[in-house]
Amino acid sequence: MSGLPDGWVVNNLGAIIELVGGGTPKTSIASYWNGKIPWLSVVDFNDDNRWVLNTEKSITEAGLNHSSTKLLDGDDLIISARGTVGALAQLKKPMSFNQSCYGIKEKNNISNISFLYYLIKFSLKKINKNVHGAVFDTITKQTFDKIFINLPPLPEQKSIANILSSFDEKIELLREQNKTLETLAQTIFKEWFVNFNYPDATGDMVDSELGEIPKGWCVYDLNELVDTVNGYSYKGKELVESSDEALVTLKSFNRNGGFQTRGFKPFVGIPKQQQEVKVGDLVVAHTDLTQDAEVLGNPAFIFENAGYSKMYITMDLVKVVSKNKNIDNALVYYIMKDRRFKGHCIGYSNGTTVLHLSKKSIPEYKIALPENLQLAKEFSNYANSLTNKISNNIYHIQTLTKTRDTLLPKLMSGEVRVN
Repeated sequence: MSGLPDGWVVNNLGAIIELVGGGTPKTSIASYWNGKIPWLSVVDFNDDNRWVLNTEKSITEAGLNHSSTKLLDGDDLIISARGTVGALAQLKKPMSFNQSCYGIKEKNNISNISFLYYLIKFSLKKINKNVHGAVFDTITKQTFDKIFINLPPLPEQKSIANILSSFDEKIELLREQNKTLETLAQTIFKEWFVNFNYPDATGDMVDSELGEIPKGWCVYDLNELVDTVNGYSYKGKELVESSDEALVTLKSFNRNGGFQTRGFKPFVGIPKQQQEVKVGDLVVAHTDLTQDAEVLGNPAFIFENAGYSKMYITMDLVKVVSKNKNIDNALVYYIMKDRRFKGHCIGYSNGTTVLHLSKKSIPEYKIALPENLQLAKEFSNYANSLTNKISNNIYHIQTLTKTRDTLLPKLMSGEVRVN
């Protein structure tokens, strides 16, 4: 191949990896489940993060030994191979996995596992074009055999992986900082507004419809504090391949909380002006497709615009706007992150396979706050400062991600060389 750097060779992806198939222990045998061995499915790593640390489900040694699932080592790769195709992650510790995924190991003296992570990430478009299956898109071993790549020598593979890993390490650190900041705000919210251990608390309590609350506090309906805006009911023909405007959809909500731009859909339509959302706006999921109502009622800040000039929410979301000068959306966010709000939303939902939240759910939610709202204002200011730090970190994550993704094809082709 002309232009191939010295020492590099052309090979197919299937020849430089070891594929491992997964499986599922019988769900009818209780002794196979809830053990100490993490068991992966695509919901555990379908979030664009490099590393997967935890799983929703776990199995026992008996489950591992009496099924076709295998145990991958820490640093091995996992890729979703059926239905949702091409989600990719690297394991922080040994894990088993289901049959809808492949485990990927390095081949001794041929490939480096961290380099393989980036090589496969770089090759995902080609992989998605070589799927099989009439009903579900499926990756097979033949898929990898059809993907031809330029392979540098092992020392250069490690150097390339180290360069790209430096970006991901910084990204991971910023994400961890954001988790810490949010946990800190949630902890203070719980202490002040749930446990009533707020500054200068006297301990004097009075009865209310929510139980005992501090003297000088009262119960508010949320509609006294916020306005809600329903989303846009779009038509399929309004979805397009490319546009400078996007719909923010239910897929923008992670199951574990947070917001992702992968749920954006480019479109051309005529929503109402109030259905437009901007970076910093607060939205709530009004529909849920998950089995355990994991998304229903979840709040999320829109921290990214993915390059779109305008964004609008769909009918599955609601925009929430504070209408009280003492209350910032940051306080409203933590009110809605509280477990009591989640239970309230489930009680206001209807539907079987698809859950829908009643339009009354947010307005009729009750929260105890001081009558003068001064404490609410103090928390709003504090939470808003943390939210701004989170937003700033997300901006840096975007910059690092863009730089990494710009470098990726240059390093994989040999256009940019590293020692």
